[in-house]
Amino acid sequence: MRLQITTDIFDYWNALRGEQDAPLKSQIEPGAIPHLLSSLFILETEADRQIRFRLAGTKICDLFGHDLRGERFSALWANGQNEDIEKTAKGVMDHAIPTLFNATGYSTAGHHAAFEIIMMPLRSPEGGCDRLLGAIAPAVAASWLEIVPLELLALDRSRLLHDKFGRAAQVEPRRPVEVAAEKHATFGQAVLRVMSHFLHGATAR
Repeated sequence: MRLQITTDIFDYWNALRGEQDAPLKSQIEPGAIPHLLSSLFILETEADRQIRFRLAGTKICDLFGHDLRGERFSALWANGQNEDIEKTAKGVMDHAIPTLFNATGYSTAGHHAAFEIIMMPLRSPEGGCDRLLGAIAPAVAASWLEIVPLELLALDRSRLLHDKFGRAAQVEPRRPVEVAAEKHATFGQAVLRVMSHFLHGATAR
């Protein structure tokens, strides 16, 4: 993570969860992170099994020129990446492992800008992870972003933030281990490879 927004929200999420894989969704207190709210979103799985925006901050809605509430998260992404993005979001919930995206946003006028996007799981009272807390932040300030809406995002790189496996490998727990996932591998395959790497590494020690 290179941007202050994504670093701050990850540190907040990480502090809330303690020794759990993810914090309860009821633990999120907007009053504790007022400077981040406009860049945050919450996703949830609807009855149709599609992952949609439950909430989206004003800066995120302004980026795309409309209110995103109820819209599919995968609809923001370039054709051909929609299915992978949907699987990744579901994987973050199923495996309770936060993920960081580097993406390029493109406007209808031909502008483009780099973005950092983080997704972190939230637990329900029943114990499963059924929502995602996330943030979208531009890598650099660009005046056109306040005027011309984005048409789509294109994924450049995705990374799994393996704090819990980092503990097993005796890595500083407050800073996650970032492991790049191949673009053409499924999220589940990437998770299995990373789990095997860390668990076998810890056993070897």
